[in-house]
Amino acid sequence: MKEITVENLVRKFSLKVLAGESQLQKKITQPRVHRPGLEFVGHFDFFPTERVQILGKKEITYLHKLSKEERKIRIGNIVLYHPPCFIVTAGEEGLTYLMHHCTEQGIPLLVTSKPEITSEFITQLDTYLIKELAPEMAVHGVCMNVSGIGILLRGNSGVGKSETAHTLIRRGHRLVSDDMVVLKKLSPQTILGTHDGKTKEFLALRSIGLLNVVRIYGRKAFQDETRITLDIHLTKWEKDALYNDLEQEIHYTDYMGVKIPSIEIQLQPGRDVAGLIEAAANNWYLKQQGYSAAEEFMSRIEADIMKSGME
Repeated sequence: MKEITVENLVRKFSLKVLAGESQLQKKITQPRVHRPGLEFVGHFDFFPTERVQILGKKEITYLHKLSKEERKIRIGNIVLYHPPCFIVTAGEEGLTYLMHHCTEQGIPLLVTSKPEITSEFITQLDTYLIKELAPEMAVHGVCMNVSGIGILLRGNSGVGKSETAHTLIRRGHRLVSDDMVVLKKLSPQTILGTHDGKTKEFLALRSIGLLNVVRIYGRKAFQDETRITLDIHLTKWEKDALYNDLEQEIHYTDYMGVKIPSIEIQLQPGRDVAGLIEAAANNWYLKQQGYSAAEEFMSRIEADIMKSGME
């Protein structure tokens, strides 16, 4: 199971530590946060104790209005479950009582650098946690964003993946990662492709060496991540291995339980592989909009046959 520390959140979101500074190495393993509500009135049956707890203006206002004794009971019951940390988005004024409870139980109490709209902060934090804690795997290949479509290029070493990527970059598309692609499972339907940090912006070309695509082609040549939509396998040319059907049968590659549409493109001197990848990306997009060139072609044939039969 992947994990990060409370200290990671402090650094990422510039949070101020009000209590529990010695406990910033506490582990966070759950990708979503929780905003306690029912817990303040004593219902703990479904309390997600392993999640980061967010206290916004609504929760803090409620706590401020309680009597000192009532507040001690309400907060005391929650801190006994020892969540990873509390984050207050409504400012730090009047939080002495909360600091006392968190210090006593060794729970980090954090506050945003300025009052935030709680729902917006939760969205940002959830997005960060989902990405950081997502199951991941590394695959050999190249990841590109072609016309807004995330593509994973795979194939044997030396088949021409990086050279094809270079041609795509020159045509205005974006590199995400070369050689080693990190795949993250964000949901049962979503795989994110990114780099491992070390290879960021670099493209290795045989006979040329290592290129920094941003230095050569500008910021438009690179992006940090992309949702993987197509898995394209580059292979060496085999005569009569491919058929010129009107519409190819859809195959899939499974990555951590997520099935990604997969196609094979064979390489041959003079074949515009980059152009074929662009065509595959654009064709996939049209299919998502409900359009099929094969279906339109067949409808024209049928209409022509019907017209001929009426004459």
